[in-house]
Amino acid sequence: MIRTSIARVTPRSQFTSRTVAAGVSGLGFVRTKATLPDLPYDYGALEPAISGKIMELHHKKHHQTYVNSYNDASEKLAKAVSQSDIAGQLALMPLLNFHGGGHVNHSLFWENLAPKGSGGGEPPSGPLADAINQIYGDLGQFKARFNTALAGIQGSGWAWLVKDLDNSQVTIRTYANQDPVVGRFKPLLGVDAWEHAYYLQYENRKAEYFSAIWDVVNWKAAEHRFH
Repeated sequence: MIRTSIARVTPRSQFTSRTVAAGVSGLGFVRTKATLPDLPYDYGALEPAISGKIMELHHKKHHQTYVNSYNDASEKLAKAVSQSDIAGQLALMPLLNFHGGGHVNHSLFWENLAPKGSGGGEPPSGPLADAINQIYGDLGQFKARFNTALAGIQGSGWAWLVKDLDNSQVTIRTYANQDPVVGRFKPLLGVDAWEHAYYLQYENRKAEYFSAIWDVVNWKAAEHRFH
């Protein structure tokens, strides 16, 4: 039986007061700075699906901003921890979630893309392909469901193919803003539905972007994460 599943995650912080009490001090102890990852391809290598100009702005400007802002919030968190300032730690949680999530999501996103001729657009294979076919029937039906999920995002957010760690099945989930995929779900493949990912090239024709990006999706990265 073919089962289709799309779950939407409402915007919320991924952190709680229990996180502050039990784990935030660990963050302050490590104090590892995030860095902008290099891309394994040139900015123009994904054209015509994604223009070189968009890739350059998306990577060098938007992703770099998430990195810088996360590091700034982390430094402030370390100070709040050292001063046992619980209220100050709580106040920083939304910033850490947003900018840390932005950094994590984009780092995965770049790996999910590849030029044609270097794996981009080639269909999945092996256990991941079997898992997709079991739930969605075939790759074409999966893409249609995924694009429907993307189109249904109100405002900004992401659609992800994830692995449910409780049962090893795959499903489509949407996340608002920069909320990262955490907990029982493991991110396999994500598509950025923020306007900065497509507007310079596609303007308000975001459905064209959702369709074109499959030409440069790197399923090998998703297959590696699925194991």
